[in-house]
Amino acid sequence: MIDNNKKSKPIDVSQKIRNSLPKRHFQEKKFKLYGQSAVTLAIFFLFFLFYLIFTNGIPGLFQHYVTLNVYLDSSRLDPGGDFSDQSLFSGDASKLIHESLYAEIGGIGTRSEKKIAKSLVSSASDVRLINHIKENRKLLDSTHSIQFAVDDDVDSFLRGYISRDTPEEERRLSNLAIQYIDELSSKGLITYEFSDYLFSGSASREAEIAGIKGALIGSILTMLICLSIAFPLGIMTAIYLEEIAPKNWFTELIEININNLAAVPSVVFGIMGLAIFIVAFGLPRSIPLVGGIVLALMTLPTVIISSRAAIKAVPPSIREAAYGIGASKMQMIFHHVIPLAMPGMLTGTIIGMAQALGETAPLLMIGMVAFIVDVPGGFAEPSTALPVQIFMWADFAERMFVHKTSAAIIVLLVFLLLMNFFAVMLRKKLEKRW
Repeated sequence: MIDNNKKSKPIDVSQKIRNSLPKRHFQEKKFKLYGQSAVTLAIFFLFFLFYLIFTNGIPGLFQHYVTLNVYLDSSRLDPGGDFSDQSLFSGDASKLIHESLYAEIGGIGTRSEKKIAKSLVSSASDVRLINHIKENRKLLDSTHSIQFAVDDDVDSFLRGYISRDTPEEERRLSNLAIQYIDELSSKGLITYEFSDYLFSGSASREAEIAGIKGALIGSILTMLICLSIAFPLGIMTAIYLEEIAPKNWFTELIEININNLAAVPSVVFGIMGLAIFIVAFGLPRSIPLVGGIVLALMTLPTVIISSRAAIKAVPPSIREAAYGIGASKMQMIFHHVIPLAMPGMLTGTIIGMAQALGETAPLLMIGMVAFIVDVPGGFAEPSTALPVQIFMWADFAERMFVHKTSAAIIVLLVFLLLMNFFAVMLRKKLEKRW
């Protein structure tokens, strides 16, 4: 028989909790280990990415030059005698360079030997010589030492990417070309120096003279248009939706569409820009004005959402205090709420501009992938952008373009850091002012 009146043994709750503590502590340590592992892995991949960029990009900031003593014969350099571009480019600038090169190498007589020797220097060396005498006209009719970029194949050989041990028929440099390079190197005429072409040159299919000047200026002009549209329009929209607009189905519909636009792929904005601004409105292709408008439309949702969040984060007591001292609604918004929310608004704008700075797909759709050599002089002149330039260089097969692509990425990162630094300084200044 079971005694139903028998009392059950009381449960020791404190003992049960003490028994569960080791397991709970183990779970906490395991979760903490997972978090630390995830952060460590993320940092590792970040540093690995920067390692790849900088190991390829730093050599892209430098290149090999050959120094030649060129006799600047005015009668051959300027046959027209008027020092005009037409006269200078119809002169014998290339021949003077090649003659100086033959003299330094020595023993060159046949046409095939001259052809191989000429291939050692960049095909644009005559432009460098003409620009040099334009800046130093007093050097005419005298011998002067001038540095010229070597051909990209020669540069690759000097960097070790082309081995002299490879059979001649399998490499891009002949044995005679390597012999000439050795001769110039033994005289100390070939040097490895900071590339002035990277920042002074523009788009070119010749790797040794290609540069980012045009693309960098195009990116700056495009970002100015983007900022001038996205920042004020995004902030005004956020203020209206958060502080002024009535809370009804229509404003909710607008908010839903803004949130949806933030997730739309960037290429869709490029298609829209192509259809509206170029096809419908007839604006020229490949200009910073159209590129800036397209990127501004893409950036607007990010600016609006972050600005609304910043406004919503302002304590209600600020609004009540403003009304308490007799401020109107507009005074409350612009004198009290906006100054407190401005740092958050700037943060959202920084995020949006950083996204726009690295975008390539929208700019490809509106034609900013065109091969444009000239540096843009305004918002309505044909241009390309730095991300597009990087995209085009990455498609070229020459080894020197690999380094220049990574060097351009470094410049893009520096450009982004400078934008962030300026925005942070501006934000701190506004916070101190408040």
